[in-house]
Amino acid sequence: MKVVVAPDSFKGSLTALQATQAMVAGIHDANPFIETVMLPAADGGEGTMTSLVDATGGKIVSVIVQDPLGREIEAGYGVLGDQKTSVIEIAEASGLLLLHDDERNPLVTSTYGTGELIVHALNAGLRNFIIGLGGSATNDGGVGMLQALGMSFTNKDGVELPRGGGSLGDLHAINMLHFDERILKSNFLIACDVSNPFIGSNGASAVFGPQKGASPVVVEVLEGNLTRLANVVDQLTGISLHGKKGAGAAGGTGGAFQAFFPGEMKQGISVVLDAISFDEQITDADLIITGEGKTDSQTLSGKTPFGIAKAAHRRGKPVILISGALDEESWDLLAPMFNELHAVADGTISSQDSIAHASHYLRVKTKKVMGNYLSSFNRSLPLL
Repeated sequence: MKVVVAPDSFKGSLTALQATQAMVAGIHDANPFIETVMLPAADGGEGTMTSLVDATGGKIVSVIVQDPLGREIEAGYGVLGDQKTSVIEIAEASGLLLLHDDERNPLVTSTYGTGELIVHALNAGLRNFIIGLGGSATNDGGVGMLQALGMSFTNKDGVELPRGGGSLGDLHAINMLHFDERILKSNFLIACDVSNPFIGSNGASAVFGPQKGASPVVVEVLEGNLTRLANVVDQLTGISLHGKKGAGAAGGTGGAFQAFFPGEMKQGISVVLDAISFDEQITDADLIITGEGKTDSQTLSGKTPFGIAKAAHRRGKPVILISGALDEESWDLLAPMFNELHAVADGTISSQDSIAHASHYLRVKTKKVMGNYLSSFNRSLPLL
């Protein structure tokens, strides 16, 4: 019997790899003869880089870059097991979690460090990129990233604009003369579940600006500045970012990728499953097990277990969900997607204990679930 184990992280408790290891241990506790395949997964948000590196036997390269406020920090990018593909999360160098609450200010925060990560990966000879856009602290339309890659953004006097979303209202011209020519020889796959346009009531500034520290007045400033940027980009490239789906992701960085980088934007979980060759891995599998920290109705919006279940269904494979917690009110919505639904915190174990000793209780739960599954279907494998 072959079981593919592909959970997301249990946020605050276990990485995706740690959750996978605990589940595999539980399976082998139930029956040591079961073949297991470990495929720690993610949905394109924070943690995707680590999950993809772990799933493909890759590595993480640490480099010194600038954080959203221009301070030097150590950040990383992933190199997948194929040694050809780089995974970069905008949160690594330009993320909200890199700032204290009183430092959040999208007028000055920049994506420059993300551009530096791309430069490092290019220098290492990598030309295939997977980019995760979740968790940014910025609203600069990706301009900082583009500046790090050699593009110039100047005011009417020809002076380079300061970094941050607050200066874009003075934008007069974009010069691509020194834009890194290796970009056009590369391919970028953008993992993004955000469909927000560049500007407007559902755009980057209005929707995401407040969580990055923007007051209502600042949101209006940022909206005007991104409008100015979109106008200049349109004049230069003929690409209108204004209402373009996904352009508002990561404070408009999605738009920068759409305008200046070769590649495409796809749902995060689809990007991840393609990168780990999930469909191929489950071809001869008898069962798939997935999970996450908490499963509720939001899972159906494209989170990891949902993507795993859809892929399993296409292959006619049974899939079991084992999560840290399960929202009972969402049971009827979730049930059609999974053959079985289970939670570690099931009433016999408290949520506090399941978090404090997550690996142990996930292993115990998986052993029980696997044992019952084998018994129910009268598997001809020796049980311990």
